Amino acid sequence: MKKLVSRATLTGLVLSAVLTGAVWAQDDGVWVQIEALPTLAQAQERARAYARDLPDVNGYFLGGRWYGVALGPYTSEDAEQVLRQLRARGVIPSDSYLVDGDRFQTQFYPIGTGAPTEPQDLPAIITAPDTTEAAAPEPAPEPQPIPDETVAEARASEALLSREEKEFLQIALQWAGFYNAAIDGAYGRGTRAAMSAWQEANGREATGVLTTRQRADLIAQYNAVLAGMNLQNLRDDATGIEMQIPTGVVEFEAYSPPFARFAPKTELDATVLLISQPGDQDRLFGLYEILQTLEIIPPDGPRERRNASFTIEGIGESRHSYVTASLENGEIKGFALIWPADDEERRSRVLAEMEASFSRIDGVLDPGLVSPGEEQSVDLVSGLAIRKPLKDRSGFYIDNVGTVLTSTDAIEGCGEIVLDGAHVAEVTYRDDDLGIAVLRSEDRIAPLDVARFQTGTPRLQAEIAVAGYPYGGLLASPAVTFGRLADIRGLNGEEEVKRLDIMAQPGDVGGPVLDNGGAVLGMLLPKSARGGQVLPPEVSYSVDADQIVAALDQAQVSYRITDSVEAITPELLTREAGDITVLVSCWE
Repeated sequence: MKKLVSRATLTGLVLSAVLTGAVWAQDDGVWVQIEALPTLAQAQERARAYARDLPDVNGYFLGGRWYGVALGPYTSEDAEQVLRQLRARGVIPSDSYLVDGDRFQTQFYPIGTGAPTEPQDLPAIITAPDTTEAAAPEPAPEPQPIPDETVAEARASEALLSREEKEFLQIALQWAGFYNAAIDGAYGRGTRAAMSAWQEANGREATGVLTTRQRADLIAQYNAVLAGMNLQNLRDDATGIEMQIPTGVVEFEAYSPPFARFAPKTELDATVLLISQPGDQDRLFGLYEILQTLEIIPPDGPRERRNASFTIEGIGESRHSYVTASLENGEIKGFALIWPADDEERRSRVLAEMEASFSRIDGVLDPGLVSPGEEQSVDLVSGLAIRKPLKDRSGFYIDNVGTVLTSTDAIEGCGEIVLDGAHVAEVTYRDDDLGIAVLRSEDRIAPLDVARFQTGTPRLQAEIAVAGYPYGGLLASPAVTFGRLADIRGLNGEEEVKRLDIMAQPGDVGGPVLDNGGAVLGMLLPKSARGGQVLPPEVSYSVDADQIVAALDQAQVSYRITDSVEAITPELLTREAGDITVLVSCWE
């Protein structure tokens, strides 16, 4: 995986002038640049100080080590008035000048607001010009091109770079496809060869030493991938989080504790979640589990849970998601970035910026804060859709190590089979003629109880029950539906099935059919299992217990039998049925 760094680590790489034409340049309007400071803290303090007396104060990262404070944007004519009058009054430094904003990158002031894109009205503090005495405006200084260097001069300027700055150049060369060795800041033969290859590919003399101008061009190429992302520093007091987010492609949608949701604002299907809630380790671990049920988090990908933090990476065909959160002082905070799967270069760069800029500030999202009209549903967690299986069916335990019997209908077309929402299982045996399948969990399960197959012949019209999950995973426990044994054969005289008079649901398929003593008479089949017949709602079929036992013998799977016909109460039958019945979920 490529090593990535935040834009905040790029300071001091080259002179501030080398980043002219940066990808966040403003095309309309003129600014009055009044100061450039070497640190973000200094620039924020000066911007706030100017804003106490002046309107239209903005702050931008300029590249290199510098952060600019500027007024605007204005029309060219208004900007000249603002510059002349404020400089004459001593309100702004005498060396303030006009700029077109093409060096402006990330906006750091005002915090959390988008950069103005249209010229602003002339501020009220500016008086109308006296045309009889007005002096001609001083011309704005022309940006000076960076002179190219000899190889010796290039080596000398390169020697002044810090190790971090040298590492960043290796990262940029790696991104450009010319470097594949260690990111170590040591310029050996591999780095020199990569520099020569880059120079040759860009029509420069292949010396193996980048000049200051060439380093600037390489950096500009590296940063161009972030065009249109408009990474802005967001300070959200409601969540107690400050970080950069790509405001060019997402916008605030709603607070849905524990999330602040930023939804897509363009055709790029990107989403950002700020995570904030009070809690302890149990709540952190619960959040880790819940997040993995969301539709926006693909099930495949690395994930790690530690004592006070976790990361989840979900990699699917359509999206690539990354979530991180940590627990500090009773507060759980983090973020999620959900991005299209076919846009890895921008995703990884945006993620690096977000991770590097993430910081905790005072405050945590109020759990009771819900936006008006927020949609609520059992299929949603804080307004986000839960990832759902292709289908849910039922099954039941047949031995003490957690072997499960279910219907072949439950496993058709499944990429993954999960028992009770927690245990991934594999198919160890199937009989398509009978419509049964045997599943075994990848990890050991100790069931509360196991099925006992009835070897005696049941009475016609005897009371029976089906245990299953008629509503899939919406209910935490299986439901029991009562009915009667209509016939010990099928409608066409089939010996291997029984006909039931019962209102069963598709989710019940694969569940045990029980007599009034709790013994298993068979397994419920799908409605269309017998020759494609569509049965009335009150009619179902079950595979006969004798047929199941014979198949399990052939598969060398252990099971239990009983010939007891002693009846038990419906309440006890319901409890015993719940101990043996399993939710079988089919996932892509």
